Parts: sequence; structure tokens; C-alpha cells
Amino acid sequence: MSASKTIKMLSRLLCTALLFGPAVAFANEGYDLNLQPGVTEVSQMQFDLHMLVLWICTIAGIGVFAVMIYSIIAHRKSKGAVAAQFHESTTVEVIWTVIPFAILVAIAVPATKGLLLLESNDKADVNIKVTGIQWKWEYDYIDEDGVKFISQLPQAQEEARKLGSGTDVTTVKNYLLEVDNPATSDDTTDGYIVVPEKKRIRLLITAKDVLHAWWVPALGVKRDAIPGYINESWFYAEYREGEDNIYRGQCAELCGKDHGFMPVVVKVVKQADYDAWIAKQKSAASASAAADTQTFTMDELMKRGEQVYNSSCAACHQPNGEGITGAFPAIKGGKISTGDMAGHINIVVNGKPGTAMAAYGDQLSKADIAAVITFERNAFGNDKGDMVQPSDIK
Repeated sequence: MSASKTIKMLSRLLCTALLFGPAVAFANEGYDLNLQPGVTEVSQMQFDLHMLVLWICTIAGIGVFAVMIYSIIAHRKSKGAVAAQFHESTTVEVIWTVIPFAILVAIAVPATKGLLLLESNDKADVNIKVTGIQWKWEYDYIDEDGVKFISQLPQAQEEARKLGSGTDVTTVKNYLLEVDNPATSDDTTDGYIVVPEKKRIRLLITAKDVLHAWWVPALGVKRDAIPGYINESWFYAEYREGEDNIYRGQCAELCGKDHGFMPVVVKVVKQADYDAWIAKQKSAASASAAADTQTFTMDELMKRGEQVYNSSCAACHQPNGEGITGAFPAIKGGKISTGDMAGHINIVVNGKPGTAMAAYGDQLSKADIAAVITFERNAFGNDKGDMVQPSDIK
């Protein structure tokens, strides 16, 4: 194919794209890939800045390629064109200096305003400490004594995500973006971060083990969670009538093999509903503290222990207690679960450094730890007959 024919073909393809591109885009408008429009001032600023830069890049790209294609067609050798010489052309140098400078200023001004807005962490109404733990989140409402809980992937979704589960994940609502509080079983929303409307929410973000990142796109918050270090962020959300006011996110850092299974859910509510939720959390904390002083029967410990095991232990040691060879030891017939009780209590409370075995002493109540140890020593055929009470947990 001759050069002239090639140029004609390229020009026709370009014209076709320009004519039918908008029609194709309109036909596929339901499949757009873009940032989420924000529901907070910060997230909307991020969206607007993204769109500004996108359009600048698009217009610049169209302009550059248009000039290139025109030059190739209009000044080709077959037409006897002679290359122009721009050596030491003041006009050309002014153009290629002024235009990029103007573009940078157009981007820099809103970007700087956005950064200043993003880093203004003062005058908070609600302070929440967020701690990343493999593979769950811990939330501590600093201003509300006793409001502290763990949020993690619900057990049903934990099972659905596994190979060979037989579950059609397309039928699972909010797949991998739903949370639960393993300390409760009656209300899955107990794992939600609940915040009042029209209040400045300050987040203090850190981690206990490895790097994590707390990310909720709709709120415009994405901060690394680093062990031994605290990052700050904030958001301010309004209650939207007729909407569910629930915003979902997840860990955005490669924190381990189960990195994709650390969801985040934030719910914005009216002030009265927030006050009621805080009261409920404090009541639950009081009940948990009271349970730590009780003495339970074997049946009560086994029932409670099975629930704790399924929510906190089964992901690694497997629902059948057989573990994963070379990674997680078996509970069924295991050396620890059938050995010395003090050693069993110690590893659950303090974990094992250098392994994936986390310390549950500050994640679970004494009653829950006593129950799960009792369950592990009497389930899966272990039948040790041992019974651990909350008073045994130091």
C-alpha cells in the first residue's frame, strides 16, 4: 500500500471515530469507568480536579494529534513540501513555554486549594481511632467511653469467597463490601461505623501488624495505616433524604494474602439516631464487662465458643479444625489444643510473634476467649473435658 493511500485510510478512520465516537459513548453510558462523584466537600473536590485534568489532557491530546495528522497529510513529500526551519524562532519558543505554564497554573491552583482542605484536621466534632489488624478493622470512639468494636467480613461472605464453596457470588449482596461485628450476632450493622450528619469526623489511623490503608471513595478518604505511626484524615457528610446514606470501601494496601477481604462501611445518620446507637454500644460494652465476671456452664461456653471460633478462627484454622498444612496448624488433635491449658490460653491471648497468629487479648473479651478455648479443647473430636472460665484469663 502506498504512503498516500495509507494516509487517506488513517484520515477516514479518524473522521469515523470523531463522527461515531459520541454515539458509541452514549450507547455505553451505563458502563462508564470513572471516579465516584463525591458526597463530601473533599471527595467532590477530588472528582472535580480529576475531571479538570482529564479534559485538559484530552484537549491537549486531540490538539497534538490533529496537528500531527494535518502535517502528515498536507506537508508530505509527494506534494513537494519542504520542511520549515524554526531554529531560534522567538514565536515558537514563547508558544511552547506559555501554553504549558498556563496549563500547570490551571491545575496547580485548585490542587493546592484541595491539599489545604484535605489537611485541615482541626475542630473535630467526633474523633475515631481506626486500627488495621490482619484482616479486620478496630474502631475506638475516643470521646465515648466504652464504644470500641471490631469490624470484619461476615462469616457467610468469608465462606462464599473460598474456592469450592459452591456459592454464586453474583447473588451475594454487597459481596466483599459488607461487615459484621464478631462480638454480636443479632445485627450485622453493629460492624458499621456510624457517624452523625453535619459533623466533622476526625480519623486517627494506625495499624497493629502490617501496612493497611483505610479507603472509602465516596467520602474522599484514603490513608495508610502504619504500625507505630498515626495518620490523620477527616470528612463531613450530610444526611441525604431518600438515600441509604451507607458508603463502602476496603483496605487499599497489599497487607497480605487476604488483602481484599477487609471491607469498610460507614453509615451517616441523624443526630438522634446517632445518640441512640452510642447508647446501644455502651450498653453492649457494659454487658460484655459483666460477662467477664460470670461463671458459665459447659453448654454455654461451647455455644459461645463456636460462634467466636467461626468468626475469628475458622478463616485460618478452617471450619473443620483441620488447618492448612504448612501455614496454619490444626485445632483437631493439635499439640496446643490438646496440650497444656496454660499454653493454650497464652497463645490465644498473646499470639505468636513472627507468625500470622494474632494476639486476641485486646480483641476479644475474657468471656469470649474462655469460650473459644473451651470449644477448641472439646470440639473436632478433641474431647479434653476442660472448661475455661473468664476468671482464668489473665
